[in-house]
Amino acid sequence: MEPSTPTRVLIVAHRTAATPALLDAVRERAARGDCRFTLLVPAAAHGLHRVVDPEDAGRSEARDVLELALPLLEEAAGGRVEGLIGDASPLTAVMDAVNLHGFDEVIVSTLPQRISRWLHLDLPAKIGGLGLPVTTVIARERARVGAGA
Repeated sequence: MEPSTPTRVLIVAHRTAATPALLDAVRERAARGDCRFTLLVPAAAHGLHRVVDPEDAGRSEARDVLELALPLLEEAAGGRVEGLIGDASPLTAVMDAVNLHGFDEVIVSTLPQRISRWLHLDLPAKIGGLGLPVTTVIARERARVGAGA
């Protein structure tokens, strides 16, 4: 009998990557069985400041999110959490991650319905269309990233 491999869980988040709701969801998922987590942060579509290269600004913001969120997620998961920066389109970022790295399930962490662009785009259902189970976590508060957030 082969030893079972850990379930590969992709966490998709940006502004909510370090919120209590997501940390609780990761704790709960880790408690249900052996799994490995990867945080995917789509690059911001546009920076908050005027910059010469908006794509670089989006990746820089995503790096800041990873820097803040990964230690908190690792504590919640009870182990290492990998970090990825993806395309500015969250669906493209997820499809790329699934195709390149292979995942068994997805946790989407997003802002509340009234302000969530991801929910207005129906991102969780579109990800579900890839054939993976999707858990949607709605943050109650926004994590602060950097001094200007």
